[in-house]
Amino acid sequence: MEGAVTMPTPGARDCVESAATAARARSATTNPQPPKTTDHPLRVAIIGGGPGGLYAAALLKRLAPDRQVTLWERNAPDDTFGFGVVLSDETLGGIEHADPVVYEAMQKDFVRWDDIDVVHRGVRHTSGGHGFAALGRRRLLEILHDRCRTLGVDLRFGSEAPYPDWLAETYDLVIAADGVNSPTREAHAHVFRPKVTTHHCRYIWLAADFAFDAFRFEIAETEHGVMQLHGYPYSATGSSGPRNPSDASTVIVEMREEVWQAAGFAALDETESVERCAKIFADALGGRPLRSNKSAWTTFRTVTNEHWSHGNIVLLGDAAHTAHFSIGSGTKLAVEDALALAACLEEQPSLDKALAAYEEERRPVVASTQRAARASLEWFENLRLHLDQPPRQFAFNLLTRSRRVTHDNLRLRDSRFTGAVEHEFGCPPGTPPMFTPFRLRGLTLRNRVVVSPMDMYSATDGVPGDFHLVHLGARALGGAGLVMTEMVCVSEEGRITPGCTGLYTGRQGESWKRIVDFVHTRSPGTAIGVQLGHSGRKGSTRLMWEGMDEPLPEGNWPLTAASPLPYKPDSQTPRELTRAQLTDIREQFTSAAWRAARAGFDLLELHCAHGYLLSGFLSPLTNRRTDAYGGSLGKRLRFPLEVFDAVRGVWPAEKPMTVRISATDWTEGGTTAEDAVEIARAFAAHGVDAIDVSTGQVVADERPEFGRSYQTPYADRIRHSVGVPVIAVGAISSWDDVNSLLLAGRADLCALARPHLYDPHWTLHAAAEQGYDGPGVSWPDPYRAGSRRPQTGRTDAPRPRLTLGIRSRVE
Repeated sequence: MEGAVTMPTPGARDCVESAATAARARSATTNPQPPKTTDHPLRVAIIGGGPGGLYAAALLKRLAPDRQVTLWERNAPDDTFGFGVVLSDETLGGIEHADPVVYEAMQKDFVRWDDIDVVHRGVRHTSGGHGFAALGRRRLLEILHDRCRTLGVDLRFGSEAPYPDWLAETYDLVIAADGVNSPTREAHAHVFRPKVTTHHCRYIWLAADFAFDAFRFEIAETEHGVMQLHGYPYSATGSSGPRNPSDASTVIVEMREEVWQAAGFAALDETESVERCAKIFADALGGRPLRSNKSAWTTFRTVTNEHWSHGNIVLLGDAAHTAHFSIGSGTKLAVEDALALAACLEEQPSLDKALAAYEEERRPVVASTQRAARASLEWFENLRLHLDQPPRQFAFNLLTRSRRVTHDNLRLRDSRFTGAVEHEFGCPPGTPPMFTPFRLRGLTLRNRVVVSPMDMYSATDGVPGDFHLVHLGARALGGAGLVMTEMVCVSEEGRITPGCTGLYTGRQGESWKRIVDFVHTRSPGTAIGVQLGHSGRKGSTRLMWEGMDEPLPEGNWPLTAASPLPYKPDSQTPRELTRAQLTDIREQFTSAAWRAARAGFDLLELHCAHGYLLSGFLSPLTNRRTDAYGGSLGKRLRFPLEVFDAVRGVWPAEKPMTVRISATDWTEGGTTAEDAVEIARAFAAHGVDAIDVSTGQVVADERPEFGRSYQTPYADRIRHSVGVPVIAVGAISSWDDVNSLLLAGRADLCALARPHLYDPHWTLHAAAEQGYDGPGVSWPDPYRAGSRRPQTGRTDAPRPRLTLGIRSRVE
């Protein structure tokens, strides 16, 4: 996979990575180092003549001219697949410092541009300030061929590499840069332990003989389904000059598998496919034809490996990892791998340590890129969900899909475009999206920030005490629009731990009323909600800091659940609930809701997530019943819906009710994203006001795919599939994330937990950092003096007034 699109983000992380790459490249190539007893590999074999393999060969030969570097490539030197290659600023910086000769040669052929065009339903919106650089893949290979030959690398084209084991015995180091289908990786799969994930779209690499004047995304809604075009220039004379015959653009056409099948592409040959794509995207192409280069429809596969080296064999580029072309380039990652590998070989005292250091350095960077790439890939897979958004919001959503480009840095790049999106969203001038109001039934929240439910395990006999008053009161004073309690248990047997709060006695109700009254009195404008739940099979456990989900050493109480399945092998086995017990529990929920209403809560949330009782009915992994409450999804929904209806019946009509769900169980055979949509649809039909979309914690052997805002795509899917408001939750850590998610239309409210543990006044500080002082947030009168960020000492130095030349002194 080559010619991928990179959207560089001018954030701190990128700056650090760029500086680190450049510094290490300088150290490895330009700064004299003291003699070391380094076990430098003198005989290096490289399998694969793509950019990564060629660049690794050039670097290693340049660093040690006495090295014997041999590269095998089965294709001829002028064979290439794909058309254009996009490289980011940090990659180019590393190349410039590591090998100025290669950089200068590339510079002469770069096409640079700043704009991204998004065309949706005939409307084009342009966002500027992005900064891209591209050149033809064939030209890049020519540059690297010339550099390798000049340095003395033995290039063997049209030749299959010898078997990896023979190479490993004959050479000191074997670099497997042999692509996504790496034979070397497969030969030692038991060590590398690769995982290859096939995704849902087909795509084809093509080219057009003209230069787009921007990176272009164009959507085609056909009778067969949605198709998209990704296009960018890689050879151009410039907009001011006449069109040159050598002008060219990469064009990628992509669609879901079922759309590809319905459109008949499976029956077309290469020429027919190219002609058909040109016809579908005639407007984007200005009626011009497309051309191919041994192009074939392909399904993207994400490659990961548990290990990147085996003995003296090391994986590089697509052999080690892939990232979807919509944000990350195989060329970019492979070149960065080559830079890091060369530097580690110079810095480390042995080959084993060098290969370990290479993997340690590159793995987190690659994992971050792959997370962003997966978010982008899945956004395009589910493109149809967003088609009804207003064109400008659709464009913003597309631009921020990977979560690497955010509201704040997009505002820095193109304030006019971002301001127009904010205006259409309904932001008054100077108001960030997070500080716009939102209405749920009769409740209007002054902003979109929710303090997420967080179990504190600090109650005695289920009674919230002074700790809960301070904990929830502080966060209410901190400016959030809605503060949620922890899961409040509806019965003594429904507690998770002995420290859980409840609403099953009058004393508990009175204690909650004290907290609610404080919030309403001392933080007017802040709403407080209660989350009701029952632990089910996850009850009778120790306090979190004594051993999460571990059984109590003594004083256990009996557990009940949808089915008699323990949460963990050493957990207590619950009893399967009978019909009579289901009725009792339903009444426990309604009694707790009645007490919550008397306490004055503004909103009630029903906890149907994280493997607790109601969640246990929803998941096929935890519900094995054969009666009317088990089996199909509709039957598994029956009891949670009965509880919802009963609670709604006693909860004040003007006050909203939400439901928290686990949108996936993160394990095979469990609740899927499609199931989550149907679960949300069922609750919406019963009158839920919003769905609080979490994931997992249903089974102990789950394998979550953690990452920044990693649960948001599930909320996004439910919002656009069902049309119900959603609360996004899960690793949303910054106000920039909140603004981005809201403005893109992926969520209506954002719930944050750990950030509010770190900073109870998180929302107030978010307002101060954005220079906002409007009705969406209110500093308590005693705190108003602190509503501006404290001054700090100067960190800048005086700027030089003169630049003086430095004379060299010859000793």
